[in-house]
Order: sequence, then C-alpha cells, then structure tokens
Amino acid sequence: MDRQELNGNQLVFGLDIGTRNVVGTVGYREEDLTFHVIAQYVKEHTTRSMIDGQIHDIGKVGKTISDVKKQLEEQIQIPLHEVCIAAAGRVLRTIQTTVEYEYPEETVVTGEMIHTLDLLGVEKAQEILREKNDTKYRFYCVGYSVVKYYINDEMYSNIEGHKAEKISEDIIVTFLPEDVVDGLYSAVGLAGLEVASLTLEPIAAINVAIPENFRMLNIALVDIGAGTSDICITNDGSIIAYGMIPYAGDEITEVIVQHYLVDFNMAETMKVASTTEEEVTFEDIMSITHTVPSEEIWELTTPVVERMAKEISEKIIELNGDKTVSATFVVGGGGKIHGFTELLAEELSLPKERVALRGEEVLKRVHFLQPEIKKDPLIVTPVGICLNYYDQKNNFIMVRFNGERIKLYDNNRLTIVDAALQAGFPNDQLFPRRGHAVNFTVNGKPRIARGEAGESSIVRMNGREVNINTPLEPNCEIEIIPSTVGTSAVHTLEQLDEYSSSTIVFEVNHKIVTCPRFVEVNGKLEPPSYEIQENDQIEVRNYYTVAQLAEFMDVEVDQEQEILVNNRLENMDAQVYENFSVDWTVLSFRTTAEDVANETAEKDASVAEGTESSQAPQIVDASMDAPDVQDQETLEPAGSENEEVDAAPEPEPEPVDLAVFVNGDIIVLRGKPEYVFIDVFDYIDFDLSDSRGRAIITKVNDVNAVYTQTLHEGDEIVIGWKE
Repeated sequence: MDRQELNGNQLVFGLDIGTRNVVGTVGYREEDLTFHVIAQYVKEHTTRSMIDGQIHDIGKVGKTISDVKKQLEEQIQIPLHEVCIAAAGRVLRTIQTTVEYEYPEETVVTGEMIHTLDLLGVEKAQEILREKNDTKYRFYCVGYSVVKYYINDEMYSNIEGHKAEKISEDIIVTFLPEDVVDGLYSAVGLAGLEVASLTLEPIAAINVAIPENFRMLNIALVDIGAGTSDICITNDGSIIAYGMIPYAGDEITEVIVQHYLVDFNMAETMKVASTTEEEVTFEDIMSITHTVPSEEIWELTTPVVERMAKEISEKIIELNGDKTVSATFVVGGGGKIHGFTELLAEELSLPKERVALRGEEVLKRVHFLQPEIKKDPLIVTPVGICLNYYDQKNNFIMVRFNGERIKLYDNNRLTIVDAALQAGFPNDQLFPRRGHAVNFTVNGKPRIARGEAGESSIVRMNGREVNINTPLEPNCEIEIIPSTVGTSAVHTLEQLDEYSSSTIVFEVNHKIVTCPRFVEVNGKLEPPSYEIQENDQIEVRNYYTVAQLAEFMDVEVDQEQEILVNNRLENMDAQVYENFSVDWTVLSFRTTAEDVANETAEKDASVAEGTESSQAPQIVDASMDAPDVQDQETLEPAGSENEEVDAAPEPEPEPVDLAVFVNGDIIVLRGKPEYVFIDVFDYIDFDLSDSRGRAIITKVNDVNAVYTQTLHEGDEIVIGWKE
C-alpha cells in the first residue's frame, strides 16, 4: 500500500462499490485492533450504471468513484493512490476441496508454511473449476476461507508452531467471472487509483459482523444490498459456504416506482424514510406533492419482502446442508425494510430474536471522527473492506499478462521475466530462436549446422516498450509478442572444410597428380551441391579406385595392358590411397589446350544444370610425353579454373559443452556456443509455476542471478523456493 500516513499511522482507503451508491472510507488500525475512521463519503450513482451488483457503465461508475476520492482527499488533505475493493457475489462460483503437504522430516509449522498451504488449496480449486467450467467465462479467485486445518490427519484450530510431518486443510475458494473483476479494476483505474486488495463483499461483512469466537455456532450472515443478497454460513469455527441471490432492495424500490409514479431516486428515498418516519412526503412525476403513512408503503411492499425472505431462506438452508441455521445476522441497507427480519425468521423456522440486524453492536472497536455517522448495518461492509486489508497476505502483487490476470509473490525484485514464467510463457520464446539445426557426422565426429537467428521478442509494459528485466509495477499490463524462429540451416557438402581444403595426392606414370577427395553420404557418393540432411553420416574418402582416378583424369586406360598399383598387378576396381603409385597404359588423352578448354566449358555447363554426379577435372595429366604437361598438376573441381573464388563466409561459432554445478550436482550444457542462466531450466526438473506463494531463489556463485547473465565453466548455481 502507498505509504500515506497520518500521525505515523498508515491509512487504508476502502470502497464499497454498490448498485445504488459508492461508499468511500479512510482509516487506520491501532495495535489494539481498534479501527479509526477519519473520513467517509457516500455518493449515489447518477444513473443505473450498476445492476445486480455488476458494473454496466464503467465510465459513469469511474466518475462516481473519482468524485468520492476527491471528497475524501479534501477531508483528510492527503492524496489517495491505492484502494481496497470488494466484489458482489454475482455469478459466484464456490469450490470446496482438501489439500495436503508432507515434509521430508518432522518440521515446525510457520505462518509462511500455512499461507503456502492455502495457496496450494486455491490452485487446486482453480484446477477443479477449470475442469467443471461449462461456460464461456474465465473465472478469477476473489477470496477463500479455510474450513479446517489438520496435522498428521488430526484436526487443529491453529497449526502454527506445532511440529508436523504432514499438514492439510479443507478450504472454500470463491470465484467470479473475470469480466466482473475487470470491470471493477477498470472503473477504479479511471479514477486514478490502483487496487491494493480485492475481496468478496460477504467476506468483508462477516469479518465485522461475526467475530471468530461466534463462528463455532451455525450462523448465517446475509448482506442485503440494492442488487444482490450475499450469504455466508459459519459452523465449528469456520466459514463453510458462500452464496447469493440476485434479488434485493431494488425490487422493493421498483414496486414503489410503479405504484406512486415517482422516479427511481424518489422511490429509494421513500423506502428509506418509511423505516424511520410515520409519514412519507414525496413528489410524483406530475410534480404533485403527496404525503402517505409509512404503513401504506409497508403494505404495498410486503409481497416483495415476503418473496425476498423466502428466496434468501431457501438459499441459506441449501448452503447449510438442507437444514436451518441456529441464528441469522442481517447487514446492508436492504435488510432494514420494515418486517423483513420477522418474515425471514418465520421462513427459517427460528424465533424472531434469532434473526437480527447487526450494526452498532458489532462496530464497538470502530471509532468515527465524524459524529454525524451512525453505526448501523449500512456501515458494516465498508468497514469490513478496509479491515480485510490487514487480514490478507500483502506480499503479493497482481498484474495482467497477455490478457490474463496473475498474482505473484512480491520479493521486491520481481521483473517481467518472473511474470512470464509464472504465466507459463515458454522461456525460449523470450529470446531470438534459431531456425532448425542440422545434426550430422563427418568421419564419425558429430557436427551441427545452425539455422539463422530469429527476431527478438517484443515486450511492453503499460504500452511502452521495455525489456524482460524491467521491474514489475503493481496492476501493470504486460504484453509479450513471442520471438520468431529464423530460417532452417542449409549446408552443402562443398561448404565442409574437409571438402574445400582437403586433397589427396597420387603418382601416375611417375607424375604427381593432386585430386579432391570424394565424399560419401550414408554409404553413397554425392555431388558437392548435396544438401546435408538430419543425421547424415558423411565420410570423406581417403582413396580413389583406379577407374575413378582414370575418370577424374579423363583418360582411357588400356585394360589389356598391365595396371600396376604400388608395382602390384591390379584391375580397375583396385583402391588407390594417398601417395600410391599407379602405372597404366593410356589409349587416348588430350594434347592441346583448346581441347582442355572446350571440355572444361562443357563440364561447367553440366554442373550448372545439376547433371554432374561427381567431381570433374579441368586438367588432364597427359603422362605419355604430351608436350605441355608439367611434372606436377593440381586438379581442381569443375567450375573453379580461371574463376575468382569468393572468400569463405564467416563460420558460425562452434557449439561448446559447459559444465556447471546446480544445487551441488554437475550439469553439462550442450549444443550452443554460449549459455545464459535461463538455459539451466532446460536441464533440471524444476516447475517454475509451482510457486505456492514462495519467492524463487536464483544465485550464481552466491550472488543473486539475472536470467540473461552469461554462464561460465564451473559456475555454482542455486535454484529453489524460499520456504
């Protein structure tokens, strides 16, 4: 919360955004738990911008909130920046579940452990709701209540400080459609405020109306507003159920509108006046003034009040396991209508004294600086919203990530990458991704040809472009457009160093002949233009056959005469290795430079058309006393004689293996020329989304890590959750 203080006391600003009006409350709580309200202001909506507790016109509700904020700031002379709010139970979903956590050894249970267990329960309830959800809505958790705690399967009222091998709990988690929550956030945002805490209206009300020592009893709390009647049930010291009906005070007001021909605001005034005055004076739409006894209004509204009492009682009995409760407390303005508590007691089969309005008697520890404020049921929920700020765990912040609202444990060093990981955004989509690589072997050794690098991800926070290490701001909007994948690797045989730089030398008829080596792919000879495929096994041959050597030199060998390889009689299939001597008789060969040039051109054209299947010579060793033959010739692949050869492209960095220690275990990172911290998560079993409210510990050599920092050989890395 913003550090706005009064005399050293931190102020809390709460808003009860109701169907008929907005109630703003500012106060602070002392160590003795007394809550001091230093300012309060109520403003009605100018139009019916909310119906049944749900915002229909965000702009108008935002304007009303802004007006309330300004009035309160004038009263206290302190700017207000953050606010606590509550949502009505419209379209409420409730999930009850059980969750447990086992320790490796007996452990003393701390408050943080209990909170982690609560969050595990919330996450489990979210999974259950996701499976059951048969609507188009996405639901957001707005509150939870623990029904029971257990240590080693035995029930405890408070497990903190006890030793346990296993802790567990029964928990009720409440959800609302995300668009309802979004409407509240948007309206508050239009007023220049940020949300410090969000709860459910019945949770806020029950924290004031039913103290914990009363919750051992089977009691119902009914918060009757203008648009909804919110209900919760307690028993055995816990809240055991929540519910609501979309039927409340506005239905009574509508009857008055129709009968007396008045506008909605006048009817609302008449309804309230009838609860305290003997007569009610009003002006109808014809500008005629009337005065009627309050009893007349009571008689008019009795059928509606009876229906409201019946529907509320049926909901209470349903939530309480199809049986009535021991007592019922009523808060909210709608419950003050004449005769309601008596009718509700009748429907619940309870004595009249066991259904009562709760106001001043539950606000004894609440002091108002404004003497005109009366402690009545209308004040219970607004005060409860403020008090909820103290009861909730405040080490969380909420942000919206790519349209989804998420909650993060605030360790004061959260960055956008933390939000991305919490939301399950793939970490490889944060950084530029290379295209598909090709893995192959050359002479038995692994080799990789890397694809092209893609474009970096685009990261925005509140509309401005930032980087992934930018600190998070509460309630910020984060958008990440994933990085792109570059083009896949394309690598040919002639691009291999072994092909372009390696030659093999023979002695043919006492003349030295230098030839390029042949290349075999998966046991088959391939041309220089062959594109290497995944898992190809490439072998650069260290021999020619006599026939291949003759073909390469473009001579016709007389096979009727002796063919000697290292002075041994062989045939055309004999293998000729480095520095071997070959002696043969040539039947035909070229003797003029013109012949060489003509055939070279033909060979070049053939290669260009893709018809050449193997390396071709440009110069023939005319070893039979041809007039222009030198003692040593270097034979080049086709197309290279008298051509200007382009410089070799800058080679891609070679992948390296990097050994680091992660939580004491050695991990070897492979396949990249360099590595950053986040790469480690690809090699370890660590679920980044399993925070359960805990801060993540990330250190390199005992220094807090940055996800993008470069790793070095032997780095000692610690990754874990702060328990």
